[in-house]
Amino acid sequence: MDVDHQLIRDVEVTTASLHDGEIDLSKRDEVVYRDRGYTGKKTKAKGNGSMKRGNLNIREKLRNKRISKKRAPGERPFSVIKRTFHGDRTYVKTLPRVRVKEIFKCFAYDLYQLVTLERKRISVS
Repeated sequence: MDVDHQLIRDVEVTTASLHDGEIDLSKRDEVVYRDRGYTGKKTKAKGNGSMKRGNLNIREKLRNKRISKKRAPGERPFSVIKRTFHGDRTYVKTLPRVRVKEIFKCFAYDLYQLVTLERKRISVS
């Protein structure tokens, strides 16, 4: 996802048996902020901002809180696709069909976000 405009820039669709941590869409020149499920997973990004899990001291808890604030905008596309477009389930079975449906969901979200960006621009000026 693009941090500046909150647009989905890259999509990868895999089978459910593959853990999300096995897919790395990061670029070498960026810092990646990830939740606790990605602890210990390698990334090609220059910065690994994975949240810590387990028995945490106060510094690690504060670090996790800072990471979650940076991650929060990245959760918006999932929420919009699920709640606004009712896209929480995909009822097709084959991977190519699932890929097409998921790409269309992301495309619909991007159009929705472009309208939001346009409205913000109009209300600001």
